[in-house]
Amino acid sequence: MSNAPSSTDAPLAENDYDDLFAYGQRPPTPQLPRPATPIDSGPELDEITYESAEEEEVEVYTDVNDLHWSSVEALSRATRIFNEDSILQRYEFGDVVTRQKLIVKSKINLKVIAVVIRDVSFDEDSYASFIDLQDKLHQNICRKRTLVAIGTHDLDLVQGPFELRAEAPSKIKFCLPNQTKEYTATEMMQYFSGFSNNFRAMPQLPVLYDKTERICSMPPIINGEHSKITIKTKNVFIEATATDKQKACVVLDTIVTLFSQYCQKPFHVEQVEIEYEETGEKDIFPFFNQKNKNKHGRPVFKYEEMAILLNKMSLKAEIAMKCGHKVIVTWPTPPGALREIIQDVDVGYGYDKLMKKRQSNTVAVAFSINKLCDKFRIKIATFGWTEALSFALCSRDDISTKLRLPKKVLSEAVHIGNPKTLEFQVARTSLLPGLLKTLASNRDMPLPLKLFELQDVILKDEKMGARNERRLAAVYYNKAAGLEIIQGFLDRMMRMLNVKPIGDPRGYQTKKFNHVTFEEKNCYEVHSPSGEILGRYGVLHSEVTAAFGLTLPCEAMEISISSFFPN
Repeated sequence: MSNAPSSTDAPLAENDYDDLFAYGQRPPTPQLPRPATPIDSGPELDEITYESAEEEEVEVYTDVNDLHWSSVEALSRATRIFNEDSILQRYEFGDVVTRQKLIVKSKINLKVIAVVIRDVSFDEDSYASFIDLQDKLHQNICRKRTLVAIGTHDLDLVQGPFELRAEAPSKIKFCLPNQTKEYTATEMMQYFSGFSNNFRAMPQLPVLYDKTERICSMPPIINGEHSKITIKTKNVFIEATATDKQKACVVLDTIVTLFSQYCQKPFHVEQVEIEYEETGEKDIFPFFNQKNKNKHGRPVFKYEEMAILLNKMSLKAEIAMKCGHKVIVTWPTPPGALREIIQDVDVGYGYDKLMKKRQSNTVAVAFSINKLCDKFRIKIATFGWTEALSFALCSRDDISTKLRLPKKVLSEAVHIGNPKTLEFQVARTSLLPGLLKTLASNRDMPLPLKLFELQDVILKDEKMGARNERRLAAVYYNKAAGLEIIQGFLDRMMRMLNVKPIGDPRGYQTKKFNHVTFEEKNCYEVHSPSGEILGRYGVLHSEVTAAFGLTLPCEAMEISISSFFPN
């Protein structure tokens, strides 16, 4: 099996067709009819290719988040259960006198879990599949080792208890896989590219030691040569260090449930005790939780039929007479294997057999603010103004220095974590930067340019964290200043909102106001009849227009529309 090369595509699993039926029985002869597989209704079958007259290869696209199909072992076992040639396996803990123990020392801000599988018999195919599965997990759910890092060790070459502790890079020295020379962590950072900048800047690095003080691995980067597993390995110690414990559990559960079938006692695993020295907390992994859920199926299925179909899909299901003949579904595998039950019923039955029904119509009602804004857009366009649509994200400078605002205003903005470009660093707190960029991109158009935008801005909120606010902004760009044009635009908008004009005691008011974004004595604040500040308008400061690449005078207005819809 292998992943598709592009991260945007679904992973592509490539398998010899006979391998899907190789677990637990001889592959079917070419003369016999091929058994049905979950591929017929579940994952998307891409194509069947022939490497030679004897070798038939199946390519299957799978869901990147569905670990159920991560390896040929999963597909093979699911195929046998689907064809009712095998029953759902029960996972058990091996009997041991003393569990292996992993002690997490202080200063290690990581979650750790571990497990042992004993008396494993690898061949070339199963060993390659074991390594390939780890790569898939690292690339997908582990997010390239940033959330979870998996370490596999030959337990016969190391001794417990194990310790995970923090050490200075200069004190860490061990031999890398397939190398004969030992390197310090400092030297590794110089010669190898697998270290992130954040990792390089850490004064102390996590290191896993065994009882003899031999280094087993340096998570999350690399394992050591001494304890690496080979095709001859019999006892495997698997550890996962993570910033997200739940994902670590899913990862190790996936490995254990798929590869414990190669043990001398299939599906027997050995628990490992984890002890956090700083807090005294102790944990034991793995733990196979039995979770019961009551679900009802489609009306076309009887409860007995649903139970049969779910068992075909590797979900243990039975009828509970005491619960009103409901189907009780029990997951013998950990949370990582949970999927939509009703979808599994459909897959087991066959999508192509499901009855097609016409979709029912829904009578929907638009939100009042959206309905009003849609009408506004049409009306404003008939006045000769052109609507612009700009990005909701912008750079930090767009909402601060380019508008002549101090850097402290950035504390009021919602910031994007790890932005990919400088243009998308924060969520916009004003519509003006987007309109001014649009003007700059259309300077060759005939003057005057009259643009407006009616969209949301994103503001920090103490109660909710962040909230949207609907605003209306407009800009007028011409050779001569036209403040009266913006004033007329504002007055027309207020009339459309049934707000009385200036001069009426119940009307909106404008007051002169000095704001750094606008020219002095050419800025006005807009107040609602109740005295609430709606926004401002005026002639933009020459430094603001120059910052956005404009050379002519520009008048702008921005007011809040959400203020008229308090609920």
